[in-house]
Amino acid sequence: MKDTLKNFKNQLVLVTGATGLTGQALCRKLVVAGASVRAIARETSNTSVLDDIDIQWFRGEVFDEAILAPAAEGVNYIFHVAAAFNEEKGDIEEYRKVHVYSTQILARLVAGKPGFKRFLHVSTVGVHGHIEVDRADENYRFAPADDYQRTKLEAELWLREYAPEHNLPFAVVRPSAIYGPGDKRLLKIFKMARKGFVLMLGKGKGMYHLIHVDDLTNIFLLAAIKEKAQGEVFIGASDEPISIIDIGKTIGKHIGTQPRTLRLPLWPFYLAADVSKAIFPRLGMQPPIYRRRVGFYTKDRRFDNSKVRDLLGYQPKYSNDEGLAETARWYQEQGFI
Repeated sequence: MKDTLKNFKNQLVLVTGATGLTGQALCRKLVVAGASVRAIARETSNTSVLDDIDIQWFRGEVFDEAILAPAAEGVNYIFHVAAAFNEEKGDIEEYRKVHVYSTQILARLVAGKPGFKRFLHVSTVGVHGHIEVDRADENYRFAPADDYQRTKLEAELWLREYAPEHNLPFAVVRPSAIYGPGDKRLLKIFKMARKGFVLMLGKGKGMYHLIHVDDLTNIFLLAAIKEKAQGEVFIGASDEPISIIDIGKTIGKHIGTQPRTLRLPLWPFYLAADVSKAIFPRLGMQPPIYRRRVGFYTKDRRFDNSKVRDLLGYQPKYSNDEGLAETARWYQEQGFI
């Protein structure tokens, strides 16, 4: 990766979603590489998490062209990481603003501009839905199951059609479940493992595919500079899938517990999610539970990461065991478990 990072020295780079887990890790790598980093963050976002590095902030909504136009002026690279993942929006149009409109505005701002080198667009493996084969690759059929996934797919497909016709160099990465130190989305599983159980909803296996944030951001950087990545789509996933039950057992191994599996029926959780979606947004509050979180337990996701290995020369740093062990240590250090 040292040779890869050299490509960003003295380059002007724009990052959206910079205050999230992935955005933070990416910005730190870019600054270390000698890039000049611009970042977009909402007024409510906590930018202090990156106070220790030099970033030029543009504050506002990621779909506001008045914010995006000066932020994108003269940039060499865009890493479009922003996503409305940890939110439940009552209207698909709200997801479309964050995912689709932001992509369209940014792409049009830099298309055909001299000096612009690549638009790295972050999608999601969720566009494939439930995986019904042993390992799905980038050409597997689409089956988005919620508004988040549907609008992520809409943005990706729009970019893939627009870019070749308007001289816009681009690549797309579809990450699997992102984790690592700083993550909070998988914290609930670590807390359960600490208490000696792992919750499973329904009767499925809950096969999941993880990607450590350090490995994922390395994929982003490779896809941004490798000539072979131009116009390509890559799945960003670890080498091996892992079941939710085995995630819990692996965590237990590293924190000194032996979690048992607790299975509960699905329907009460889906009902609670639907009721929450109907009530909480009207009160200006995020629902405590929503269908995408319940779906975490119901879908099997197993992916083939050979394309990113073969085309970009990517080599993962973390196995599932190593990554979960590191994350468990971080949670313990922070007093979360």
